[in-house]
Amino acid sequence: MQEKVLKGRDYLERRSHGEYLRIEAWSPNCIRVRCSLEPDLRPFDWTISAKDENLDAKVVETEKEITLQNGRLSVVLPKDGLSLFQSAEAPLRFFDSLSGRTLLQERQSTAVFPDPGHRVKAVGASSFRAEARFLADPDEKFYGMGHNQYSFLNLKGCTMELRQMNTHTVVPVYYSSKGYGFFWNNPAYGRATFANNGTYWTAEETDQLDYFVFSGADPAEVATSYARLTGFPSMMPDWAMGFWQCKLRYRTRDELLAVAREHKRRGLPLSVIVIDFFHWAMMGEWDFDPECWPEPESMLQELKAMGIETMVSIWPTVNADSTHFQEMLERGYLVRAENSLPVFMRFTDTYDGVEYLHFVDFTNPDARRYVWDIAKKNYFDRGVRLFWLDECEPEVNPYDTQNMRYYLGNGGKVSSLYPLYEERAFFEGMKAAGEELPINLCRSAWAGSQKYGACVWSGDIYSTFEVLRAQIKNGLNMAMAGIPWWTTDIGGFFGGNTEDPEFRELIVRWFQWGVFCPVFRLHGFRNSWDPKKGGDNEVWSFGDEAYEIIKELLFLRERLTPYIRQHMNRAHETGVPPMRPLFFDYPEDRAAYDVDDEFLFGTDILVAPVTEYGTRKRSLYLPTGVRWKDAYSGESYDGGSTIEVDAPLDHIPVFVRAGVNLPFSG
Repeated sequence: MQEKVLKGRDYLERRSHGEYLRIEAWSPNCIRVRCSLEPDLRPFDWTISAKDENLDAKVVETEKEITLQNGRLSVVLPKDGLSLFQSAEAPLRFFDSLSGRTLLQERQSTAVFPDPGHRVKAVGASSFRAEARFLADPDEKFYGMGHNQYSFLNLKGCTMELRQMNTHTVVPVYYSSKGYGFFWNNPAYGRATFANNGTYWTAEETDQLDYFVFSGADPAEVATSYARLTGFPSMMPDWAMGFWQCKLRYRTRDELLAVAREHKRRGLPLSVIVIDFFHWAMMGEWDFDPECWPEPESMLQELKAMGIETMVSIWPTVNADSTHFQEMLERGYLVRAENSLPVFMRFTDTYDGVEYLHFVDFTNPDARRYVWDIAKKNYFDRGVRLFWLDECEPEVNPYDTQNMRYYLGNGGKVSSLYPLYEERAFFEGMKAAGEELPINLCRSAWAGSQKYGACVWSGDIYSTFEVLRAQIKNGLNMAMAGIPWWTTDIGGFFGGNTEDPEFRELIVRWFQWGVFCPVFRLHGFRNSWDPKKGGDNEVWSFGDEAYEIIKELLFLRERLTPYIRQHMNRAHETGVPPMRPLFFDYPEDRAAYDVDDEFLFGTDILVAPVTEYGTRKRSLYLPTGVRWKDAYSGESYDGGSTIEVDAPLDHIPVFVRAGVNLPFSG
């Protein structure tokens, strides 16, 4: 007995054993797979582009198999797996249409009557558990998935929890060393495992299985294929490419202005200064506290006259005693607990007491407009052009997403979308208000956040060399997950004794690496054992030796701005991130796939950060095929070689492709 497969020009469709499977060409070199136990499929279109109806796609059927070809990507459904005595679904195999090389293949169990490589099973009256299993290739390497603090670039051997948390951002997209990309289009709580005996994806409670496979001739084409699917990155404005000054926290208008004026008195470049949390009188007011921040218009005008943009912190939390709480509660604009009337609550220490907080439901379009209208009146209309969307996982305690109810549904099914919708609220609000190139700093993201001006940072990390090493891999994996605008708290957030020699060296090394991050931003809670006071965190706060080095780095970033702009624009137009692993530009160099402590910044700069205290030399690998020139000594080296170079405290090793001239010297 064989089951019938329905075929169209660009799809295969099959209903069997209670499952509905649809495989379809979606966009160039991209194929979508959905499977459900329901009679109809859900759109799951939170972030994906509409299906391209004019693709170069076709279905080819032979005696043994049915193949859907879409450009250089094909998927084959073997007919010998369609028998009742085999399985409900045959294993799908994705391959390169030009070479015939297998890229990805579903993995069946080894039972006599094997399970399919994709499965949806009921776990409740209206919920299902979705699973996708694929064969393991021992030589395959995986990059992407957002950022975490595991300190791995190649994710082979890792299990990734699919849940948004502080310092752990889930963007369920990876790039494979075999030359394809994969997007798990499901914001449900679950896991991804890149094991030696298979690659496994699970969504614990969902409505259907849904994933995309996409390909290209090289990593750049794969990146473009993904951007075409979920959105090309918004362009970064010129002023955002400079230096951002921040600390926890400037408490008054006078304190903030004193720092900005001191930057200008010293003749230092400064593009952005940040007003962090609790500049408001109460959570959920989204306004300046008039006692500490009187006449914000004149403050913002003075900063603007100095060439400085101002960023203000926005939290998605509302105090029950705040002006807007009752109206938001009545209108259903707040996240609530599942199966109960009260909204979901969170306890936090405000350094001045405690508050019981409730979360805005940004998945509700009316709630998005409501909060933006308040922020526009109190911030944007006064001159603020940059927002810091903090706590946007959202950071609930405990992280029990299944007990949360959103406008979009149960939190176990949709919670990972929360940052995407908050980013959308502010991006679309700013665009409608006339801001040409919105960009906002965000602590979390999901697939597609790049089109909403999201610059993601790695969260509240610690001030150690070990943590610095992890951030390099974090930034590269975020880039490989399609989010090009990324940054860290230079020097780390928690800790950092400004009088400690080791911390002073750490912040110098972090600044040297930060010059070559997409966003160049200082932040931190210095001397954090004293929460009432904290410590200074300005570039002149770490001793004279550190200051002289950091000062030169500020000017180096300014000199490199034309080069940075060129690669930011390329990211905007193609999806190719400016900060990327060595193999991205040298995919034929197999040694480049194992290098996790160096990276490329654009096409012409190779950066080898120093991440050990007291280190004054380091070895590094130069990709094959070109000659590389030391940006400081001018000495040239052949690619394809490992060399040892000096790494004095005043600079880290940086190399430029031979024949390229960039202004490293002032």
